[in-house]
Parts: sequence; C-alpha cells; structure tokens
Amino acid sequence: MQRVVLLVLMLWALGFSGCAGDKGKELFETAQFEEKQHNLEHAKQLYGEIAQKYPGSDYARKAEERLAALKAESREK
Repeated sequence: MQRVVLLVLMLWALGFSGCAGDKGKELFETAQFEEKQHNLEHAKQLYGEIAQKYPGSDYARKAEERLAALKAESREK
C-alpha cells in the first residue's frame, strides 16, 4: 500500500512539473524507481516513452541503454 501511495505521489508531481528537461529527468527517475521495485514492464514502458518523447537528450540515451540492458537480462533468463 505504501508503495502505491508513493507511486501516485510521484506521478502527481510529474503532472505539475515545469519544463521538458525536468519532465525527462522525472520520468527517468520514476523508471529507475520502478526498476528497483522489480516492476520491470513499467520501467521498460517509461524508458521507451523517454526515448520517444526526448530524442537526442541525455535522458533518452540513458533510457535506451537501460532498455537494452533490461532486454538482455530478460533474454538470459
């Protein structure tokens, strides 16, 4: 329950963020949080969204790296 409340608060904060650079950063941080919570499908979705919405940015590059790593890990299992 506590995890759900934290996620809702994080998503709420994302909705009120200011500039696009901050939005990419916040999405990346949310994706990292989801990854740490073992919500890998949601993390992959968020990383993909970052790569699509912010192409050429540092966060898009990092998101693409994490997506590749997560896909490689899932193939190893």
